Amino acid sequence: MAIIIIRTIIVYFSLLITMRLLGKRQLGEMELSEFVLAALIADLASLPLQDLGIPMINGLVPIMVLFCCELLIAGVCMKNIRLRAFFSGKPSLLIVRGKICQGEMHRNRFTPDELMQELRNQGILDISSVEYAVLETDGKLNVVPFAAQRPATAEQLGINVPDESYPFIVINNGRVLQGNLKHLGLDMNWLNKQLSQNGLSSPDQVFLMTADKMGRIYLAEREVKK
Repeated sequence: MAIIIIRTIIVYFSLLITMRLLGKRQLGEMELSEFVLAALIADLASLPLQDLGIPMINGLVPIMVLFCCELLIAGVCMKNIRLRAFFSGKPSLLIVRGKICQGEMHRNRFTPDELMQELRNQGILDISSVEYAVLETDGKLNVVPFAAQRPATAEQLGINVPDESYPFIVINNGRVLQGNLKHLGLDMNWLNKQLSQNGLSSPDQVFLMTADKMGRIYLAEREVKK
C-alpha cells in the first residue's frame, strides 16, 4: 500500500510540474499538439500506477520526452509561420459581411446548428448583423458585429469616465499580504488605522480586505463559527 501511495504522489507532482511548465496559454486553451500530448501523458502516467512491476522510470522518462518535444515544437512554431500553420492550423472565416462561407463550414465540419448555437451564446440572433465570424485554431468562435451593431463606448458618446484602479488583496483570511501593501504605497500603520475605524483590533478578524490606489477599500469580517 505504501508503494502505491508513493508512486501516486511521484506521478502526480511530475504531471503537475510538467503541465505548469507548459505555461498559462497551454492551460487556458489546447492546440492539436497539446491535445495529443495530454492524451499520451494520461495513458503513460497510469501504467506505473496500475502495474507495480513496471519501474517508475519507465513511466516518467516517456513523459519527460513528450514534454521536451512539445517545448521544441512550441519554440519552432513561434519562429516559423508555416510550421505554426501546419501544427496548429489557421483561423477560418465562417461569416464574412453577413454571408456564411459554406466552403469553410464544410472544411471545418462546422454545422449550421453549431454556428447558430455559438452566435446565440454571444447574444447574436441575426446573422446579417455579423461582419466577421472567425473560427480560431483552438475551436472558439469570435464574432465581430458591424460597427452599427456594436455597443457605443463612453468615448464615442463624449462621456468622461474616471479611471478605475485595480483592487489588491491586503488581508486574505486573516493573513496580511505585505507585498500588496508595499505595491500600493501603504504600511501597517495605515492598515491598523483602517481596522480600528471598522471596530477591529487584529487582521485575524478579517476574512477579506482589498484596497486600491484611489483609496477605496472593501472589508469583510470573518464570520464567527457557531
